[in-house]
Amino acid sequence: MQEKHLYEYAVIQILPVVEREEFLNVGIILFCKKAKFIKVYFTINETKLGSFSKELDMEQIQSNLDAFQKIAAGAEKCGSIALMDIPSRFRWLTAVRSSAIQTSRPHPGLCDDLEQTAQRLFEELVL
Repeated sequence: MQEKHLYEYAVIQILPVVEREEFLNVGIILFCKKAKFIKVYFTINETKLGSFSKELDMEQIQSNLDAFQKIAAGAEKCGSIALMDIPSRFRWLTAVRSSAIQTSRPHPGLCDDLEQTAQRLFEELVL
């Protein structure tokens, strides 16, 4: 019998106008401490985001989300946060912030396959 993985995930959200508290789900972060697994998936739907605000800097949003992915992957050129251990990187990525890119509170789950679960959550919650 295959061991179940206890994981946590958070949804990455763009708040085009932070004061209005409207958001669009653009990605997920999935983390499993025991398996030393962390993965970020995201997509930017410029048409949907543009319907919230015409003032968005899509290049900056892309750059910031790329940084999320690089930090999760532990990219050496992404600064000291990317060099932290995996649990610390997940906590930093999911910390409460009042910026245009935020995350939901982390949610727990159990699964057999972390990669497959990350893909499923991305499809269900973002696409």
